[in-house]
Amino acid sequence: MGLPLVQFDPPIDPAAAPDGALCARAMVQRVRWGTGLTQEAFARTFRLDAESLCEIEAGRALPDAALLAYLQVIEWRPEAVLDALDRPSTPI
Repeated sequence: MGLPLVQFDPPIDPAAAPDGALCARAMVQRVRWGTGLTQEAFARTFRLDAESLCEIEAGRALPDAALLAYLQVIEWRPEAVLDALDRPSTPI
């Protein structure tokens, strides 16, 4: 019986120094855990695709640049994101 196969989980920024690199799953989990929400509740609250969130946290997918930026804002000011999401849409 061998060890389980571990999937490669590349860093978000491949140019980052090894001690400063952060993999996508760790970044997503850190932000979600900071809110205290489950995957499903986090996805629903911040209007994210729950399946994509699960795939990223499992290390099977990478977030795109827009999601990374959105997660940084959620981590920095979750209340501002929630306020913005609660506002009615206005035509551009």
